[in-house]
Amino acid sequence: MEIFKTGDISSLIKKRRKSLNLTQANCAAFCGVGIRFFSELENGKQSLHLGKVLQVLQTLGLKLHINENGSDK
Repeated sequence: MEIFKTGDISSLIKKRRKSLNLTQANCAAFCGVGIRFFSELENGKQSLHLGKVLQVLQTLGLKLHINENGSDK
């Protein structure tokens, strides 16, 4: 999936959390972040700590790949 805005990441995280049948509070604790941070992440807040976002993605088994424009690899 191509990511163009924070809402794209938020949607993926929310979908993954729901597929794991976790509440926001449970998922936040599982990922080692606060509930407020996790809620803001799922709601697409644009100014969040990148390190924590990457921590949540990794903990939920999601990978982030960055490619140059025009590159499929």
